[in-house]
Amino acid sequence: MSRQVDSNVARLLDGLGLEGEQNDFCDFTIADQNSVAESQGITPTTPSDFKPVLGENVTYVVACVMINDRNEILMMQEAKESCAGKWYLPAGRMEKGETIVQATIREVLEETGLHCNPTTLLVVETAGGLWYRFVLTGQVTGGELKTPAKADKESLQAKWISNLQEITLRSNDILHLIEKAQLYKENYTKNAWHRNILPAAIPHVKDLLRLIVVIKRRSTNRLHVLLSEKSAIHFPVCEINPAKSVHSTLRRFMVEMFGADVGQHRPLGLLNVEADPSCDGCCLTLLVAFRPPLEEVPLIGKCAWHELPQESENQLLSMITTKNSTIELRVVR
Repeated sequence: MSRQVDSNVARLLDGLGLEGEQNDFCDFTIADQNSVAESQGITPTTPSDFKPVLGENVTYVVACVMINDRNEILMMQEAKESCAGKWYLPAGRMEKGETIVQATIREVLEETGLHCNPTTLLVVETAGGLWYRFVLTGQVTGGELKTPAKADKESLQAKWISNLQEITLRSNDILHLIEKAQLYKENYTKNAWHRNILPAAIPHVKDLLRLIVVIKRRSTNRLHVLLSEKSAIHFPVCEINPAKSVHSTLRRFMVEMFGADVGQHRPLGLLNVEADPSCDGCCLTLLVAFRPPLEEVPLIGKCAWHELPQESENQLLSMITTKNSTIELRVVR
């Protein structure tokens, strides 16, 4: 079992997903969360049997930030009546039967006329537990830039823009995403960024948050990872509550495992994303680091600490201390 845990840690650090029975575990379901709320005198607003259904009660959006060799940004001019003439990144809602990468390729082609090869996730944004935007970057591989003569319901035209001040944006919410892509382009070749990571094609019926919680043992100065011992041993997993922000879900789950006085910790970013169109759920693997040592962090749930092998420890310590070494998880509201 120890070898399996170490192997799974290595897979996640490579941005890969966990397959098979690893997907069946959930330690803190919405039903569990509702029970906790009711015990505190709070009436839950989410049904205990909630299941995400794309296009009905959950929205997945893709966006792509493409930057060429002249540091120009690929932008499209909106055709929708509500924002006609304004500019935005190529973006849109995922459709049934699409992977995140397929939806990205389709949106870029429909709105700009260009073919693209997505290379990595840059940011995952969430609003509540019902809206997710997967932001990727990549390279143009062909096609023809859409001109006003080819305007349609998808867009009026597309352009490579060097100065965003020269255009009117549909919304400033993309400025952070563009800045992130510019930093990626500048730093990736210097090994000052996370490796290229695309979503792993692994199906999930629910929207899940998998935690890689790490802590140092003072007595040995070795890094440990948290394991759940409910049923088979696995990394702790909770269901993302659609009525709460992901930060709120994380906080409730940490209290469930460590108590209300849970030690100081911080979410650092995502190691991977798992999603497959055969199901409408997804799984986000979040790296969380404790500041106090293991000896000062009591466990109250069915959990245990596992000492990591040296190679994984080195990788994780680098992620903890290096900016942009994980995919950013951005909670927008």
